[in-house]
Amino acid sequence: MVAFGKKLKARQIQEWQAYYINYKLMKKKVKQYAHQIEVGTLERRHVLKDFSRMLDNQIEKIVLFLLEQQGLLASKLAKLREQHDALEQQPEISQITELREGYRVVGYDLLKLLYFVEMNAIGLRKILKKFDKRFRYRFTDYYVKSRANHPYSQLQQVFKHVGLGAVVGAVSRNLHELQDCQGSYLSIYDPPALPLQDPVVDSIKAAVDRLTHSTNFLNFMAQHALIMQEDLPAPAEEQIDEERYHYVSLLLNLANTFLYMVNTYIIVPTADNYSMSLGAAATVCGIVIGAMAVAQVFSSVYFSAWSNRSYFRPLVFSSIVLFVGNAMYALAYDLNSLTMLLLGRLFCGFGSARAVNRRYISDCVPLKIRMQASAGFVSASALGMACGPALAGILQINFKIYKLTFNAMTLPGWVMAVAWIVYLIWLWFSFKEPSRDVEENNSPHAPDSETAEKNTLEKGLKQPLLITSEEQQEDDEDAEADGSEEVSQESRRPATSIASAYRLLTPSVKVQLLIYFMLKYAMEILLSESSVVTTYYFSWSTGTVAVFLACLGLTVLPVNIVVGSYISNMFEDRQILLASEIMVCVGILLSFHLIIPYSVPQYVCSGLIMFVSAEVLEGVNLSLLSRVMSSRLSRGTYNGGLLSTEAGTIARVIADATITMAGFLGQSQLLNITLLPSLLICVISIAATCFTYNSLY
Repeated sequence: MVAFGKKLKARQIQEWQAYYINYKLMKKKVKQYAHQIEVGTLERRHVLKDFSRMLDNQIEKIVLFLLEQQGLLASKLAKLREQHDALEQQPEISQITELREGYRVVGYDLLKLLYFVEMNAIGLRKILKKFDKRFRYRFTDYYVKSRANHPYSQLQQVFKHVGLGAVVGAVSRNLHELQDCQGSYLSIYDPPALPLQDPVVDSIKAAVDRLTHSTNFLNFMAQHALIMQEDLPAPAEEQIDEERYHYVSLLLNLANTFLYMVNTYIIVPTADNYSMSLGAAATVCGIVIGAMAVAQVFSSVYFSAWSNRSYFRPLVFSSIVLFVGNAMYALAYDLNSLTMLLLGRLFCGFGSARAVNRRYISDCVPLKIRMQASAGFVSASALGMACGPALAGILQINFKIYKLTFNAMTLPGWVMAVAWIVYLIWLWFSFKEPSRDVEENNSPHAPDSETAEKNTLEKGLKQPLLITSEEQQEDDEDAEADGSEEVSQESRRPATSIASAYRLLTPSVKVQLLIYFMLKYAMEILLSESSVVTTYYFSWSTGTVAVFLACLGLTVLPVNIVVGSYISNMFEDRQILLASEIMVCVGILLSFHLIIPYSVPQYVCSGLIMFVSAEVLEGVNLSLLSRVMSSRLSRGTYNGGLLSTEAGTIARVIADATITMAGFLGQSQLLNITLLPSLLICVISIAATCFTYNSLY
C-alpha cells in the first residue's frame, strides 16, 4: 500500500493544492510531540491543546475554501436556472441538450469538490488515529464530539458535507428533468419517480454515500460476502470491468451459491433417520452432515487457486462432482452402505465453489454494481439455507422404480442431482468466460485529460473512505520513512500461503475470526442436532423439524434489514458486536436442560435467540472485518474471503464431530454435552472482545 502522504500529494487537484490538509506537517508534529514528551520538555496537556489548535486551523482552511467553491457552483446553477426558465417558454432540443451539458459540467465540478472533501476527511481520520496510537490516548473521541456537536461546527462541513446537499439536489433535479430530449419535465419528487439515467448523477450519489460513511441495508449485506475492495482503482479499470462483465454469468454464479446452500441443509431434517436405517446411531448424523464441511476445508483452497486461471472450468467441475455426490448419497439406501453415504457427502463438499463465486464477483463485476452483486451473494446463501430444510419437508413421499427407492431420505439426493444436471446444462451454454488478457489488449488510444479526470472522479468517489488496519498503517510509515519503492511493492503483494496470510492478521482481526468461528460453531450445533434433540424430547416429525429450520433460515434477511437500516445507524459496530455475543451466550444458557422438564417453548425461544443473535453478530463482525483486514488479503489465492470461509468451515467440522462423539454418552446427554463447548468458546470470545475493545473499531 502506498503511504497516504504520497497518495494525497499525487491525487491532489493541483490548483487547489494549498487548501488540502497538511498531512505531512501534522505527521511530523506527532513525532515531535512524542520526542518532547519522552525527554520531558513538554507536558501532555500542552500537546493536546497545541494539536487541537493545529487541527482547528487546518479544518478552517479546508472549510473556508469549500464554502468559496460552493458559492461558485451556486452562481453557475443560478445562471443555468435562468436559461432553464427561458426554455420552458420556447423549448428547443438543441438548447435542451446544451443546457443539460451545462448541468453535467457543474456535476463534474461538484465531483471534484466532493473528492477534495473526501481526501481531507481521510487525512483527518488518519492523523487522529495516528495520534491516538502514538500516545495511547482517546483524543479522537474527545475532539470529534466537542467539535461536531458544537452549534458553529466546522468539522461537520468536512465529515457531513453540510451545505453541499443543496448543490447535489439542484444538479440531480435539473438533470432528471432534462434527461428526455423531448422535454419530460417530471420532478424527482413526484411519484412514481423516474430513474436517474445520467452517469454523473449516479457518481454524485455514490460519492455522497461514501462521504457520509452511511450504513444501509444493501451495503451492510454486501459486506457479509467479505469481497474486499483494494485501493482506489486506476482510471482504466472501469473499461476492463465492463469488458469482463456478463449478466447471465453473474446469475449463474449466484445460482451456484444458492444451490450449494440448499444442498448443504436439505439433508439436516432426515440425516438421523437415514443413519439409523443403515444400522448406525442417530447421532452419526453429525458425521454425515459434517462430511461435506470436511471436504470443503480442502476444496476452498484448490478452487481459490483454480479461479486464478478460469471461472468456467471450476464451475463445471463443481456441478459434475455435486451430481455424483448426490447420486451416491441417494444410492446408499438401496446399497445399505453407510460408507457410500459418507462418500457422497464428501464428494458434495469437494464440489464447493464458494471461493470461485466470491472471486468472480470481486474480479468480473463492475464496481458500480459490485455492492449489489455482493448483497445478492449473501441473499442467495440465506435463501438456500431456508429452502433446503423446507424442500426436505415437502419430499415426504415413498415409492420405488425398479430397484431404486424414493423416500424422504433418498429424495433430497435425487432432487439435488437433477438440479445440478439442469444447472450444468444452463452453465455450459450460457456462461461466458471473462477475458484474462483484456488489460494487455486494451484500447491503445489514451483518453484525453478531461475524460481521464472525470473517470478518476467517478471511480474514486465510489470507494470506501477508509479501508485500513494497523498493519496497513505500519506499511504506510515504513514506506514513507524509507522512501523505498521495494517496501511499497512488498506491501502490495498478496499472501502466498495460509501461514503468510495468517501472519498478516492483526490481533483485532484474529479476535474477529475467533468470533466468526464461535458463531458458526454454535449455529452448526443448533442446526445439525435439531432433528435428534427434537425427536428425543418432543417426538417431532421430519416435517415439523423442516418447518422449524426453514423458519430460522427465513429470519436472516429481515434481521439484516433491521440491523443494516436502523441499528447500525444508532450504535457503533463494536457495541452491537459485544451485545450480540452476550445474547448468543444467553441463548446457549437458556438451551440447557437442567432441572425443569424440557419444553417446546424453551427450545424454540432459546434456539431463536441464539440463531438471530448469531446472524446479527455475523453481519456486524464481517462488516467490521471487511474494513480492517489488510489490503494484501483482498487479492490472490489466500485472501480474506478464504480465511473467513476456512474459519467457519473448520468450526462446522468440529461441531459435527462433537455431536457424533457426544452420542456415545446417550441421547439424554447429547444436548448438554454439545452446548458446553459452545458456551466455553462464547465466553472466551466475549473476553477477547473486551480485551481488544479499543482496536476493534
